[in-house]
Amino acid sequence: MVIVDSTRCCYCGGCVSVCPVDALTLAETRLQVNASCIDCGECVHACPVGALQLQTETRVGAARPLRPAYDLIVVGAGPGGAVAAQTAAQAGLTVLLIEKRQEIGSPVRCAEGVGHDALVKFIAPAARWIAAEITQAEITVVAEGATRTRRAGGGHGYILERRVFDRALAERAAQAGAHVRVKTSATGLLIENGAVRGIRLESGERIEAHVVIAADGVESQVGRWAGLETQLPLKDTMVCAQYLLAGIDIDPTCTYYTISHTVAPGGYAWIFPKGSGKANVGLGLQADLPRDASALDLLNRFIESNPALACGYPVTLIAGNVPVALPPARLVTDGLMLVGDAARQVDPLTGGGIVNAMTAGQLAARVAIEAIAARDTSAKFLHRYADAWHKTLGRKMERNYRLREKFAPAQRADDAFVRAFALAVK
Repeated sequence: MVIVDSTRCCYCGGCVSVCPVDALTLAETRLQVNASCIDCGECVHACPVGALQLQTETRVGAARPLRPAYDLIVVGAGPGGAVAAQTAAQAGLTVLLIEKRQEIGSPVRCAEGVGHDALVKFIAPAARWIAAEITQAEITVVAEGATRTRRAGGGHGYILERRVFDRALAERAAQAGAHVRVKTSATGLLIENGAVRGIRLESGERIEAHVVIAADGVESQVGRWAGLETQLPLKDTMVCAQYLLAGIDIDPTCTYYTISHTVAPGGYAWIFPKGSGKANVGLGLQADLPRDASALDLLNRFIESNPALACGYPVTLIAGNVPVALPPARLVTDGLMLVGDAARQVDPLTGGGIVNAMTAGQLAARVAIEAIAARDTSAKFLHRYADAWHKTLGRKMERNYRLREKFAPAQRADDAFVRAFALAVK
């Protein structure tokens, strides 16, 4: 029987194509071997990454081992993790940035919108990762039997190509000196006297560090391993579905938002243009509110009810959950800090979190630099990061959370809510 090394397998399907007895099945990110395998070894020779072997063989050519210790380890190579790694590496720290997926930036679980002013604090816009330039927004509110639409100009933003954008940020981290490694999963933490002192990898390696930054997304496990409360209440979770629609005709400079309890209970639907004839069309709804259909079913209804969208065809489908919550009571513990979706640092009104994560990553890295220089990585010292977050974007996020709590579940057409929402998406 052939054995599959999941830490190496890249799910390319080449082995399936050469198997003479159909013993291999590729299920996106899982390669299965069934009992019909005849141990012929054809798939082993066809595998480009050495992920397959016969039970009687001994593996050779293992991946080059990592260093046994770094100043900083960042788990998760999204925007927050990449900026943290770059910031720390530029300051001279030894940095390991790991990503559990084989491709940074994929799969995309994002509407991909970002404001110009916030973005340029970190990176200059580049044509290769910008799909559309946005100068206006149209907001439609359906509530209490009335429909109101307002279009606001004066804003300046972009719809990104996240696959390219995230990779560009990771490249900058590598250029700064960070050791970037993909398809590398953390499976636990090294804890000594209650303090985080490194990570354990799926490969069995144990890597020590003075500080660990957990930027491992909404599904974050690293924070939980460290004893931080990262579980989301259902009411603070937005359930989202999105298509990339092609063959539609909309204004390529305008983003569209529909706030309606019927369309998306407790949330909203969006249309984000991605160039001529294309747009991200999706919706997010509050997970705990009653509804008669899934987010995907509601999205299909929304598209079918809109003539400008109904003529299009989906070329991509993505789905996921977005935290629209207050941050955990503790963002830090001894030797560890939470960043980005793992820290619930998402705008509760809009669900946007790209620049928030980058801001948090930079703040966390700066505190890590200070802590390592002071030889004090205690929670008390690292709490400087939590204080800095609160003084920058944290207060705004708390205000928006209160507004969402007050207005969004009932979807009231309240002027204060609409103004706040318009300002948040500008």
